[in-house]
Amino acid sequence: MSQNNPDRRQQEDELRQEGRLPPGQALTVKFPVLHYGPIPPFDPSTWDFRIWGEVEKERRWDWEAFQELPRTKLRMDIHCVTRWSKADTEWEGVSLRQLVDQGIILPKPEASFVLQHCEYGFTTNLPIEVALADNFLLATHYDGKPLTPEHGYPLRGTVGFIPGREDLKTVYFWKGGKWLRSLEFMTQDRLGFWEQAGYHNEADVWSEQRTVR
Repeated sequence: MSQNNPDRRQQEDELRQEGRLPPGQALTVKFPVLHYGPIPPFDPSTWDFRIWGEVEKERRWDWEAFQELPRTKLRMDIHCVTRWSKADTEWEGVSLRQLVDQGIILPKPEASFVLQHCEYGFTTNLPIEVALADNFLLATHYDGKPLTPEHGYPLRGTVGFIPGREDLKTVYFWKGGKWLRSLEFMTQDRLGFWEQAGYHNEADVWSEQRTVR
């Protein structure tokens, strides 16, 4: 992250004045790559995505069928727990909220949490009201192009701040899992990989809920 770029510093000041930069965050014009473990290979002939757990009917799509689901575009500010923020990022993918609204996914009334299952057993958890909010997306594209492998290709959870939507809870970016393979709807919360390692379970960016230690 360049700290000596006058354009970056000016944009950072403007975002701070607009109330879009959470405490402890610094603006980056880059897109840092952070993840645990290797980048998994992708084979469209064997890849699938599954909805399971506390739902009326489990669903599964192969890669071709997943492309046929309703598409959504979002512009969001994203905030990493390592203290960088990136403004006005553009994402495209599938809105979980829209799938529920259209009856494609039917969570049971007792479903209260969603666990994202990713390649190599990585997981991260969200309350269902966050997963079903307008600022959570099952993203396949970033900045008009398919995700790169290091940023989660072919599918990742993406969560951020939509300017002007203070009604939506904003959590740190790790709460969207890279290389996503399934969503498990649950009645009780279950900590994900980083949450088990001491990261804050709620991860609210405005309260700086980074770790519990």
